[in-house]
Amino acid sequence: MHNQLVCYQDLSDVQRQQLTHIKVMDAQKSFSGDIHGALNSLLVNATADIRGFALLADQQPVGFLLLKRGIYLPAWAAADAATLHALQIDRRMQGQGLGKACLQALPETTRRVWPDIRQLMLSVDEDNTTALGLYLSQGWVDTGEAYRGRIGYERRLALNLLG
Repeated sequence: MHNQLVCYQDLSDVQRQQLTHIKVMDAQKSFSGDIHGALNSLLVNATADIRGFALLADQQPVGFLLLKRGIYLPAWAAADAATLHALQIDRRMQGQGLGKACLQALPETTRRVWPDIRQLMLSVDEDNTTALGLYLSQGWVDTGEAYRGRIGYERRLALNLLG
């Protein structure tokens, strides 16, 4: 299977339609939302500071995420960062290493789209142990800061993009 992370704008019309069929498990929706909410955030705020990316497996969309920077950064994020939001892998494709593939492609993709970004940051619910384990296994570092989020305490993680 050939995987690649592609800007939403670079998807074909067919791939954009296929993207709308991504579904996450019900238990994951409280953490990542669903594809319709993520796409709505992207399309309603169509600026250079919010970008959507689809993970393609053999040219078929199987995952999606949002990156935000500038005025769309959460208050807890560093000014030189982009923040990761709404990462979701289609439930029919989970367990095949696609989340890992997505995270591995993310640094280079970010540098290509926004070369001035020095780090990626995210906030993850501390009860979402699967996601937390995935991020930490891919080199993200827990900043040691936690705050009360929508559904519980969230941990802040960062990934340095400089060498």
